[in-house]
Amino acid sequence: MLRRFLSNPKVGLGLTIIGLFTLVAALGKPFSSEVMGRTPQTIFPEAMGASPSWTHPLGTTVSGQDVLTWMLYGTYNSMFVGFASAIIASLIAIAMGTAAGFLGGAVDRMLNGVILIFQNLPSFPVLIIAATFWREMPLIVVSILIGLFEWTGGARRIRAQALSLRGRDFTTALRTIGESKARIVFVEVMPHLFGILSPIFLTLIAAGVGMQASMAMLGIGSAAEPSWGLIINYAFGMNALFRGMWWWFVPPGLCLALLGFATTMVNFGLDEITNPTLSTKRMTLMRKFLQRNRRAAAASSASPTRTTPTGAVS
Repeated sequence: MLRRFLSNPKVGLGLTIIGLFTLVAALGKPFSSEVMGRTPQTIFPEAMGASPSWTHPLGTTVSGQDVLTWMLYGTYNSMFVGFASAIIASLIAIAMGTAAGFLGGAVDRMLNGVILIFQNLPSFPVLIIAATFWREMPLIVVSILIGLFEWTGGARRIRAQALSLRGRDFTTALRTIGESKARIVFVEVMPHLFGILSPIFLTLIAAGVGMQASMAMLGIGSAAEPSWGLIINYAFGMNALFRGMWWWFVPPGLCLALLGFATTMVNFGLDEITNPTLSTKRMTLMRKFLQRNRRAAAASSASPTRTTPTGAVS
């Protein structure tokens, strides 16, 4: 299963993009500060609002700050929020979904009610209200708040899988011989959930980054911690669009789009693996089969008819 998952071209493309962003997030800040000798606060008075060049590959802002440096720092902060919120949301989803699906009964009804309540809460307005009380909100607090609202979809999927596993023969046999529920859940059931946990986790990363970017574009969060959303916020606040300074807002917007594209490709690849009717190889073979049948039908209809000596058509 893992080999098929990694060999799928869509999964490979998506994981490559996410891996590149993760690598930039890990090495971008030390590369910028130690190798390039630049920080987001470094100003170049001789190159204010300059277009991309060898000195400044992504140009500068109207204040003379290097956009590439902002992007390197912003990638770290954005991916930090994405991973931190995804970890928090995944842990909550696993705990709630597994407990609700496997324990069943009154526990399932209570936990499912909690899931539905959180699922119907308008998360973004709640985050905005929270930000009004803490204007310079640190990224770790932003990650926690996002994680507390992004777990419901994963919890419902895990609950459905846990309900299915609860009725399987092997779990029934384990309960019959007296195995504890904790061992059945953590040792026997949990490995069967890994197949849906990976796409859930990757989707939560993109959701966390997108939520933080939306908040930063509205000016919510610490202004001292650059992120993709904060870069876009500053760019439009300084009328970069009308000044034609595309290099200021296109890179962070492109990164947000690529991250969403990557998670979509991974989910498409997983659908192909779990649903054989969506397999790219199967669909290619089907198209070739249909084309061969159409050519054969066209050739048979175009061949001239032969007549026998008696005048009958053969």
